[in-house]
Amino acid sequence: MKLYGIYAPIPTPFENDVLAYDKLTANMNYWLDSKLSGIVVMGSNGEFVVLSPEEKRKLISTVCEAAQGKKPILAGTGCESTSETIELTKYAAEAGCNASLLLSPNYYKRSMTDALIKNFYLEVAEASPIPVIVYNMPANTGINLSSKLVTELSEHPNIIGVKDSGGNIVQIAEIINNTPEDFAVFAGSASFLYPSLALGAKGGTLALANILPNECATIQELVEEGRHTEARDLQLKLLNINNAVTARWGVAGLKAALELQGLYGGNPRKPLLPLGETERRELADILAKAKK
Repeated sequence: MKLYGIYAPIPTPFENDVLAYDKLTANMNYWLDSKLSGIVVMGSNGEFVVLSPEEKRKLISTVCEAAQGKKPILAGTGCESTSETIELTKYAAEAGCNASLLLSPNYYKRSMTDALIKNFYLEVAEASPIPVIVYNMPANTGINLSSKLVTELSEHPNIIGVKDSGGNIVQIAEIINNTPEDFAVFAGSASFLYPSLALGAKGGTLALANILPNECATIQELVEEGRHTEARDLQLKLLNINNAVTARWGVAGLKAALELQGLYGGNPRKPLLPLGETERRELADILAKAKK
């Protein structure tokens, strides 16, 4: 597949702590009708770390069935063991996913050398029936995948891109500069979408794209049309709301923002807690300003 455009890493809806598949299908209609290029199921915003193996499989299948091929689906299939990662990736392929978004193992941090991580990605890429996308998320994993490592991985024909959520624009520039033209570099946050695109990134996988998909897609459209001042201005306008649903309030903030947009958010799965009323009012004000 050709990896391009703005993808939303969709939240997983819970009702009384049980996956609410009907709510998910309703939310999917909104995203499928938007300017989004595609959907990510079981990304960081999908709370994949608190899902059982059975829930993961059902969730992947539900999203693929709801999409009906209208937009490509990426599945977060990274697990702590190589064998479980390969097994889940093969399931995602059978369910209809177009590619795997692969977070590296991270629990045994002191053992996670570049050589080990490289071997992990290469083994999965060799076994995977669908393309693999490297996922660099140092804020959650405590491990940064260096530009040198990503460049080496880009040489494998079944590794088609990287989602970099580290926010180091120098590292992103190095990866863009040192990888093949058909290797897609994706910004992992709307906070640095514009500079990434201006440097040559092919798109982004953005929490903010769940609630403001068209605005995020418009930044890319403006860059491609050479309208950089407008793209920059829109980027700056979205900074506060992006911070609110990522670094500041995380999954709970994103789910509350979904509700403000008329979608289903619900509570995150414990131990994460929902936003309180004071935070919700502040979030509503931030969102309203971003939409003016």
